[in-house]
Amino acid sequence: MTSEVASLLGGDDHLKRLKAYQWYAFFVTFGGYFMAHFSRKCYSTVKTQLRNQAGFTLAFESQMDSVFMGTYAMGNIVSGKLGDTLNPTTVLAIGLFGSGACLFLINVAVWINLFPLTLALGSMTLGVGSFFILAVYFMFGFFQSTGGPVGTAVMGNWFCDKESVARRGLIFGLWTCHQYCGDVMAQFSAAIVLSSKLPYWWALLIPAFANIGWGFVTMRLIADPANVGIITEEVRLRMEKNAAKAAAGHIVVDEGPTPISYGAAFRIPMVAQYAVAFGFFKLTNYTLFFWLPDFLGDNFDPVQANLIASLYSFGMMPGGIIVGYISDLFGGRRACVIGVFMACLMVFLSIFSVYQESLSTAALLVMLFIMGILVGGPNNIITSAVAADLAEHPSVRGSNKSLGTVTGLINGTGSITAAIGLNFIGPLASNYGQWAVWLYLVGCTFCGTALMAPKIWSEVFPPVPVQVKETEDVIV
Repeated sequence: MTSEVASLLGGDDHLKRLKAYQWYAFFVTFGGYFMAHFSRKCYSTVKTQLRNQAGFTLAFESQMDSVFMGTYAMGNIVSGKLGDTLNPTTVLAIGLFGSGACLFLINVAVWINLFPLTLALGSMTLGVGSFFILAVYFMFGFFQSTGGPVGTAVMGNWFCDKESVARRGLIFGLWTCHQYCGDVMAQFSAAIVLSSKLPYWWALLIPAFANIGWGFVTMRLIADPANVGIITEEVRLRMEKNAAKAAAGHIVVDEGPTPISYGAAFRIPMVAQYAVAFGFFKLTNYTLFFWLPDFLGDNFDPVQANLIASLYSFGMMPGGIIVGYISDLFGGRRACVIGVFMACLMVFLSIFSVYQESLSTAALLVMLFIMGILVGGPNNIITSAVAADLAEHPSVRGSNKSLGTVTGLINGTGSITAAIGLNFIGPLASNYGQWAVWLYLVGCTFCGTALMAPKIWSEVFPPVPVQVKETEDVIV
């Protein structure tokens, strides 16, 4: 290391400044994604009311789910890249403001009874109301996509010291509770609205205003330690490479790390495998996310169905913490832990397919809580700690900004798979019954776990370590 680089590192001062801001960054990004899920989940809590009072149909609600997941998938890929290219704070704030605006427009459509509105065009009839609602939900998916990849990138920027990296699974496991806290808040908010005899659309309006409010909080977030002159390990590596080039006689202008391209991100080892496997896991999660209150509505009233369904979200909170903590204990062997959780989930889904109608309320509550742990743990860790591990590959570390793009690709690919798979949920439930949906989810979980088999094998029987030299050139 050159004396210039060494003097800039500043030692303890930079570390103290880094540590001092970490938990504020945690708080703001946690709150942002909490609000995203608060607004995302609220729609599923009043599906029955939308059918009974606003005229929505089961098929139309399935279309809304698929439209959302499709645009959310594309949005994740785009948002991750934007987060690595532009100011992440701006991207996060726009996502919150846009989400609130879209939910407000859905409320407007409900207030003026827009869904039944049609327009005759010759021999054709165009559903103007349904088209407007789907168009708004199309945009809603894009705005919602900013929280995951961009928030993860901000977290990766700040929790980059050695102590934080050693506890990455636990830290990100705690951080990813944001989505499930948001889910639970939406379910409790809907339960309060419905039980207090307020119009059901208040369950959509409250999170709309909450998202807009948190957007103003997010605008003050500092997205990267380098923006306030803190020298992190990433910055140190880049400075050392630039110093070496300058010593060799090259003219070096440090404009910061270059955002990685999509192709280069996919070429990082294991990114593609994790992305496809996560797709099957996300399909299982989002089927339960969108449809569980509705399925439970066959045997419980709407308030009870939402409260019981909240046990699934409650279970997802400790799931990420448990997987993260255990994987930290085993030296970051996260694929093995994920594989065990998914194997257990297949057993529970199989039991649900056979005994759902005859399960007692107590047994149902226990099973949903455990299923939440089994689903939430892997889903949380893959899009946070695993993505951060992958983004630190020697080929990109210190040269490229990649965490947002990697997270976006994994989440986006997963969402594309989920969007396709969600199209089958409504027809399966209508034509064959709910047992067919549960067996369908068993198959999805098995496919995702099978795709991770090579990684699990390499963690159980690791190959002989090979010294990998960090590249000096930026991958594009």
